Amino acid sequence: MADKINLIVDGNEIQAEQGKTLLEVAREYGKDVPTICYHDATTANALCRICVVEVEGQRVLQPACIVKAAENMKVQTRSEKVIRSRKTILEMLDSTMDLSEAAEIQVMMKDYEADPNRFPDAERREVPVKDDNPMYIRDYSKCLLCWRCVQVCADDAQYTFAINFEGRGYETQIGTFFDKAIPETTCVLCGQCVGVCPTGALKPKREFLLEQGMSPNEISVLNTGRKRRKEKPT
Repeated sequence: MADKINLIVDGNEIQAEQGKTLLEVAREYGKDVPTICYHDATTANALCRICVVEVEGQRVLQPACIVKAAENMKVQTRSEKVIRSRKTILEMLDSTMDLSEAAEIQVMMKDYEADPNRFPDAERREVPVKDDNPMYIRDYSKCLLCWRCVQVCADDAQYTFAINFEGRGYETQIGTFFDKAIPETTCVLCGQCVGVCPTGALKPKREFLLEQGMSPNEISVLNTGRKRRKEKPT
């Protein structure tokens, strides 16, 4: 049986298993700590900082997804400082990218009363849609660089390493080696990257085509034509 530790979360004295993160402990006790980059199927890296909490004695807010709970720790999950930080992060994200299909983030925007017009002069991420394979499209105008897709493609799940970060600073984006088309990479079209994407930056091809106005029959004809071209001997 795991050792127990005692700590205080939002004024409540609780017990938790040693080794658990503050996010795990908070959720066990019904505390609503929002997450974006965190996913149960991927390694936590504290990239987005939306899960920050206030820990007494710590100068800066702590990312709950990676910080371990400790004996006698005093934690606040919705202090004024925490709320202000989360609100600002959401406003910065919304000012620079398309979050229209990020349903969970839209709920957070309302919860924290985030103002989408707070940073009117921010440079928005605008990238042409990449349609280079039969399974899914890549719309990086909606990408917030949460790293989920990179992780499941790498050693968190698939071990194909078809995609990764490229560029630096504001120019950072998800890409393939030498910007090759997906069929020319090690991608096996498993779809796990699509499954963990929180914003719609990666979307099943059929869903995308339906949104573009194509009928199911037109999509079927299109796919049949592609299949025949692929099978045609050279």
